[in-house]
Amino acid sequence: MIGVLISGTVAVMMALVLTPLVIRWFRTRGVGQIVRVGPNDPQHQAKAGTPTMGGVAFVSAGVVGFLAGHLADIDLSPSGVLMVVVFVGMAAVGYADDSIKLRHRRSLGLNKTAKFLGQAAVAILVAWAGPAWAGWPLEISVVGDVAIGVPWWVYGVWVFLMISGFSNAVNLTDGLDGLAAGSSALVYGAYTIVGFWMFRNPASYLDVPSDTALDVAVMAAAALAACIGFLWFNAPPAKVYMGDTGSLALGGLMAALALATGTGLLLVVLGGLFVIEVASVILQVFSYRVFGRRIFRMAPIHHHFEVEGWAESTVVVRFWIIAGLGVMAGLGILYTEWIGRVGVGP
Repeated sequence: MIGVLISGTVAVMMALVLTPLVIRWFRTRGVGQIVRVGPNDPQHQAKAGTPTMGGVAFVSAGVVGFLAGHLADIDLSPSGVLMVVVFVGMAAVGYADDSIKLRHRRSLGLNKTAKFLGQAAVAILVAWAGPAWAGWPLEISVVGDVAIGVPWWVYGVWVFLMISGFSNAVNLTDGLDGLAAGSSALVYGAYTIVGFWMFRNPASYLDVPSDTALDVAVMAAAALAACIGFLWFNAPPAKVYMGDTGSLALGGLMAALALATGTGLLLVVLGGLFVIEVASVILQVFSYRVFGRRIFRMAPIHHHFEVEGWAESTVVVRFWIIAGLGVMAGLGILYTEWIGRVGVGP
């Protein structure tokens, strides 16, 4: 428990210190967000030029916080190393994307093939090192015994879908000030609980080593705290954006935490808001290409409500509530499954 507290404390302090430095560094170099807007969208046009790539600050803070948590006599597990690699690796893919946008002054960065290859490289590493080195369960599961064992190649596809899917989902959600950071903080709070719960109940989760469960709690606490520290400056009106550097890293780490704890399908509930955002884009594209009609006035769905006239802060807070409901439902499923397995006392 001490390691979790140290991790979170160090991470939030680092984020509060590093984020203003990132803002100042980009402002002095005249580097800011490239915004693609329509002619009747002055609200988003005003955001052009706001410093971006703030993900550098909270990814750094999260990693430092995680390592600091191990000063309290906690051994660094292979799972912990792999989670950091995913966090930093996905941040590197996002950093390359952001750098191209800023260098060429356009809203498009890496092409689809390059981004796909970057995400695939991280997924291939996880698909091999997770089960073979870190002892991650080779299965597709909700939690505990609610799981399906699969061949290694199916697991590899599953890992790619998880990492690519959630990194892109957070990236799509990162369209309003504070939306992605606040929603991600809620999911990381849930995984702090999940990891610590599995650590304290090892007999119930034999497929998740105790050192892995503890490192999940420490890593999730660090990411939660780093998001909170960043949110201080990213809340409406944002002084800095996380960029793809931050959004891809956040989504990739969520997938890594889920894979490490055998809660891949549970993440669909815990991160339900991100699933809704992706689903809105898929439905919009499908409807337009097949029927020639749009379901939403604009996708992802948070922009639909903006076009409907909701204030940006209203959309953000209400979507935080939806994210919180997903977290509550996911933790409820975790606890219900555990009670069903161990039973209740007299």
